Amino acid sequence: MKQYMENRILSIAHYTIDHNSTVRSTARKYGISKSTVHIAVTKQNG
Repeated sequence: MKQYMENRILSIAHYTIDHNSTVRSTARKYGISKSTVHIAVTKQNG
């Protein structure tokens, strides 16, 4: 997996956990869709 993708996924996951954030509010923070957030934190990439 490309390093920038891994960094983005980890950033999204850490933000969601650290801020007890919903998928919707995390998506708003990062300017991405709810689907993208969901995929980033649930799919196994590797």
